[in-house]
Parts: sequence; C-alpha cells; structure tokens
Amino acid sequence: MAILKIEYYSEVLGMNRPVNVIYPEAAKTGVKDAKDIPVIYLLHGMSGNENAWLNRSGIDRLVRKTNVALVMPSTDLGWYSNTKYGMNYFDAIAQELPRVIHNFFPSLSTKREKNFIVGLSMGGYGAFKLALLTDKFSCAASLSGALSFDFQEDLIFEENENYWSGIFGSKTEFDLSETNNLQNLARNSKERPKLYAWCGAQDFLFEVNNVVTKELKNLGYDITYEISEGIHDWYYWTQKIDRILDWLPIDYQREERKI
Repeated sequence: MAILKIEYYSEVLGMNRPVNVIYPEAAKTGVKDAKDIPVIYLLHGMSGNENAWLNRSGIDRLVRKTNVALVMPSTDLGWYSNTKYGMNYFDAIAQELPRVIHNFFPSLSTKREKNFIVGLSMGGYGAFKLALLTDKFSCAASLSGALSFDFQEDLIFEENENYWSGIFGSKTEFDLSETNNLQNLARNSKERPKLYAWCGAQDFLFEVNNVVTKELKNLGYDITYEISEGIHDWYYWTQKIDRILDWLPIDYQREERKI
C-alpha cells in the first residue's frame, strides 16, 4: 500500500489543489497485475481537509489488505457546491478530479459500479449530493451527515449570513433551490445509487437524518439507515467507517489486530 500526497492544477478552480491517495499494494492484497481497481472517494467535514481521514480514522490500516484505492480531496468550506462567489467545487470534484486521478493511476476503475463516495458531516451531504446528481457513483455513504438544512435554516443565515449566502445565495434563493434539501435532489436523480447513513442518537444532526432517510425510503431508494449511541465526533466515525467498508461491494479484507 502506498500513501501519496499529490498537488495538481485545477482548471476548474484556477489554482493548485491537494489530494491524498491510498493505492493498494499487490503483494498485500493478493491481486496480481491489478486492473480496474475499485475506488472510494472520502470527503471531509467542515473542520477538516484532505488529511482528515488519514490523520484521524486509521483508514490506511483498515484497507491494507484490500484491493481498493482511496481518494481524499479537499473543498475547503465550500460544501462540495458551485458557490455564488465563483469557486465551482462541485464541478471540480464531480467532473475534473476523476479525470485527474485516472491520468495519474490508469489502473483505477472508471466504471460506475466500482466507484463509491463516503463522507462525514459536511462530507456526508457532499457524498449524497455528488451521487444523486451524477452518474459516477453506485454507492454513497454518510456519517453524521448534514443531509438537510430545514431544521437549521434560521441558525445558518442569522449566525453567519455572509458565509452561507456566499455558498448558496441569499436565504430566499436557498429556500427556493433544490440544494437546501437532498430529497429534492433525489427526485431528479437519473441514476439511483445505493445509500447508507449512520447518525448517533446524541448528535445535533440526528433528527435531520431521521427525516431525510425516511423520505428517501419513501422515494424508493435502497438506503440502509443505522443509528446507535453517539455524538458528532471522530470516536464514532472511526468505528463506523469499518462498517461502511463491509457494506460496500468490495472484497474487504480486515487486518487482524495484534495485541
């Protein structure tokens, strides 16, 4: 397994961008002359960046024996969206980054059924949004995802109106757009990804997750929703990423823990 820190020039954003990649090692995974390798995109939350998963989750240890590549980009605080201030983070992740990654690593699969996307908090919103609005990901998973803003709209716009309007527009624009609610995106989705969501019962986003996952089920989506004790914290996300790896259609080989 190799961990690579890459800086590439983004034509979409007009600037250099960082991305971390975990690339599987044939000797460890037991796969010879690996081609068409499955890919998982891992998205960070508001307080993170491209290093968050590597630094906090132990994800490199978890996938050490699994033939899967992990791609960890950063969109700063842009909510994986094309912002009103001209930084098109959605396009950069949805369209540009897969091309960049495949240029670096031609052995990585470009097939929808072998590309997956996972995120936490803000990244959970981004993972579902990218899967619902593109045809690139067959599975999407969210941990403590900010899956809807309906319960928080007054808090969002009153506490830091300049920031939020810079991402999504004015409160009126936001309320009238499809972006404020993932259920709206789901209704317009051309390809229906398989979905997974987890949220802790003590998380401030718990009620949001309850409502959105119920609505997605009502819309006919194949969604697995699991809840347990937990708050909005890496202590729980590091446990649940193992569950997601097991849920994804990859040959996940857990590494035995040595005492």
